[in-house]
Amino acid sequence: MLQLPKVSDSRLLVGSSTSDDAAVFKINQNTALVSTVDFFPPIVDDPYLFGAISAANSLSDVYAMGGIPLIALNIVGFPSDLDFSILTEILKGGAEKAREANTLIVGGHTINDAEPKYGLSVTGMVTPGQQVTNVGAKVGDYLILTKPLGTGIITTAAKQNKISQEILSVATNNMAKLNKTASEIMMKIGVNACSDITGFGLLGHLKEMVSNDPINFEITLKDIPVIDGTWELIHQGIVPGGTVRNLESLDKTINWGNTISEEEKILLCDAQTSGGLLISVTQEKLNGFIEECEIQNLDISIVGTVQEKTSEHPITIIK
Repeated sequence: MLQLPKVSDSRLLVGSSTSDDAAVFKINQNTALVSTVDFFPPIVDDPYLFGAISAANSLSDVYAMGGIPLIALNIVGFPSDLDFSILTEILKGGAEKAREANTLIVGGHTINDAEPKYGLSVTGMVTPGQQVTNVGAKVGDYLILTKPLGTGIITTAAKQNKISQEILSVATNNMAKLNKTASEIMMKIGVNACSDITGFGLLGHLKEMVSNDPINFEITLKDIPVIDGTWELIHQGIVPGGTVRNLESLDKTINWGNTISEEEKILLCDAQTSGGLLISVTQEKLNGFIEECEIQNLDISIVGTVQEKTSEHPITIIK
């Protein structure tokens, strides 16, 4: 594993030690910057939609910290022999999504690349001390997920032309949806921890949230929201390579019990793009969180709880 030099500075409130996808740097008593970057190759054929999804995914890292995104820079890799009208549509998709987030795209950088790639470097703002990180979940907390799973499996099926347009549209709409509302509710109510669910899948990001705290997570399979059509695709054996790698890396660290099937394991490890927020909130604040989500028409699911550490397995799955 690549070992990078450790960074230490009293102004660095959040660095890489917590496996968060954004850093938080204190400017003064009232302001800290939230900084992140993300980009990837197309996961859908429509260039405009690809741009929107990639931008939403990049912005999500700021939202997961409880920050407000302010400005962004485009990051582009694009083949010189591909029609530049495609790049125009990608950038339009990203610009429209940034506009929805009240974020200004103020420039960027483009290189010649064999495969198109797009994303954003985003700078946001949060009040020092109010940032939310991966770590901090407490015994007795409830775990809330704000988007359904299945986007990795569905987009893989789309590449193989094995999916209906209806199912694909639901998945792409979910990926293009900002986590802005969920983040605003999270900051209004006050929560203990948060992570956005992306390439490591639900369980991979959940494992990052355990850290060295004396806690275990218990996830209830039946409460996991799943995009319609996902189970049928899993039954057909359609599984992304990233999902397989997630499962291989996590398999021995999870307490699966005796009733969780291989297909159910695949769902829980499915590599997501621009997934929802996974939020750890106290029992006392749970009803207030739910009420705010109802007011904002935000669908959420309570998918698990935080338990005292009683096992070497950081995560237990129950039916």
